[in-house]
Amino acid sequence: MVKLNNFQNRNIKLPPPICKGHLSIEEALLLRRSVRTYRDSPINLQDLSQILWSAQGITEKNYKFRTCPSAGATFPLEIYVSAYKVHDLDIGIYKYIPENHELNLHLKGDKREDLYIACLRQEWIRKAPVIIIISANYYKTTARYGERGTRYIFMEAGHCAQNIYLQCVSLNLGIVAVGAFNDEDVKRTINLPKNEFPLYLLPIGKI
Repeated sequence: MVKLNNFQNRNIKLPPPICKGHLSIEEALLLRRSVRTYRDSPINLQDLSQILWSAQGITEKNYKFRTCPSAGATFPLEIYVSAYKVHDLDIGIYKYIPENHELNLHLKGDKREDLYIACLRQEWIRKAPVIIIISANYYKTTARYGERGTRYIFMEAGHCAQNIYLQCVSLNLGIVAVGAFNDEDVKRTINLPKNEFPLYLLPIGKI
């Protein structure tokens, strides 16, 4: 793994996403499964780049459209990565910055054990080389749509997670959606801002 100048360089530019794959959307839908067992092998940075782009990547620079729909283009979701085994990336928690397609170091170190406990001891959390965490700032959407904005955020989180699932299928990676967790424990473990709340954890690994 590359040492990022003792974590002083907090921004890591990701490889550009590849926008033409070998698997059709129909095949990805057919093959989509929840996978809870992973090989003890690192994930390529290119693959992680693809996964993050599928989650919230920019698809139209002028209007900053993204890969999943958002009510009123309010974009309340934030994407974090718990990286344990990724080529050319140090162990830590990173935040995805869609506008620059880059990672920003959020926390140093391996937080999987704490996330495992926060997720009611689901073993696949502890074994995954990568965990994607989807959080939301509710105010971004409820400020425009009132209480109904909360429903829109849940819809958007589902769109985002399905994008990640299908991208993982195309990369021959296993993934499972985890919704059973203690919200406050997850929030504390990855040091989420006060105005962000966790919605999904998605452990990912080679199969």
